[in-house]
Amino acid sequence: MGTPCAVVWDEALLDYDLGGHHPLHPVRLDLTMRLARSLGVLDGIEVIEPRLATDPELERVHTADYLAAVREAPHTGWDVGHGLGTGDNPIFDRMHEASARVAGGSITAAEQIVTGRADRAVNLSGGLHHAMAGHAAGFCVYNDCAVAIAWLLEQGVERIAYLDVDVHHGDGVQAAFYADPRVLTVSLHQHPLTLWPGTGFPTEVGGDAADGSAVNIALPPGTGDAEWLRAYHAVVPSLLDAFRPQVLVTQSGADAHREDPLADLGLTVDGQRASYQAMREWAERYAGGKWLALGGGGYSLFRVVPRAWTHLLATLLDRDVAPNTTVPDDWIAHAVSVAPDIALPTSMTDGGNPEFRPWAGVTDSPVDTAIRDTRHAVFPLHGLDPVDSRD
Repeated sequence: MGTPCAVVWDEALLDYDLGGHHPLHPVRLDLTMRLARSLGVLDGIEVIEPRLATDPELERVHTADYLAAVREAPHTGWDVGHGLGTGDNPIFDRMHEASARVAGGSITAAEQIVTGRADRAVNLSGGLHHAMAGHAAGFCVYNDCAVAIAWLLEQGVERIAYLDVDVHHGDGVQAAFYADPRVLTVSLHQHPLTLWPGTGFPTEVGGDAADGSAVNIALPPGTGDAEWLRAYHAVVPSLLDAFRPQVLVTQSGADAHREDPLADLGLTVDGQRASYQAMREWAERYAGGKWLALGGGGYSLFRVVPRAWTHLLATLLDRDVAPNTTVPDDWIAHAVSVAPDIALPTSMTDGGNPEFRPWAGVTDSPVDTAIRDTRHAVFPLHGLDPVDSRD
């Protein structure tokens, strides 16, 4: 293995029940870890068990009364407020413990980087980027992304870049650091006029004391690999080069895939694999190799998330899995037992082509318009030329 990477994982998270039909079913995590192990990606890797985030750690992002509501919700019933007890955010047994364990997992991963035990670390159960200071939202109770970033800042890290490729806008993390110039938040997502949460316009660029700290690339429905990757490369590396983060934090939601049932972008697993490999390159080039990777959304539980995040794990561990690799029989046998009516994938590729035409400063398509709008909104705030494709 190349660069040291810490994998944070706790099978106890599979025991928390949000309801059998909730989109954020933990089976996707179980299938991911099983697939990675079956392909040998985790051979010789000793996974690290997360701890629970403490109240002071959570309160760097969340209010004390919200923490109290989360604790009380399983005992007080549906009328607890704070966005709890809804279809998106159902109340479930040990809700605080489960959510604090996810947040603690992201802190545990961050600790590996700060202490020098690893240059890269991953917590696939994390990436719950919608939770706000005082309320749950979008399947997210505690915002582990923001909690981990706040913990890193508390340890003395001075510049952190947060890159979010979930199909939904990374609104909770943007809100947490909108006025903090130490944190650059970059989100690629489906256009907010066409998808919840309805935020993430290119004109959202940060608070008064932090102009340019928020970057939003709003992509039209149907955007596929080539155009998505063009937008990704036309905006992100230039900003990372200008900002020079000490740690790159990524939220790697798999729901921009063309098969995801809750959104309308058109990526393949091949395009997602290419996005992870770019993250690795950018962490090395712009962040001294320090990369904290988190999971996120992804609701094609059996066909997409396990393959996408196995590619993510393989990328982090420098054990890249070739796209034409056959999905092992033992994984399929297990997956059939939990999803007997699903047509399961047999290969680690969708047959997608991750090649793309670099942005050349023209607006020939709706995606080019999205690139233009984001660059014009934020590039001058970083001393970059929005019309020069070299920037």
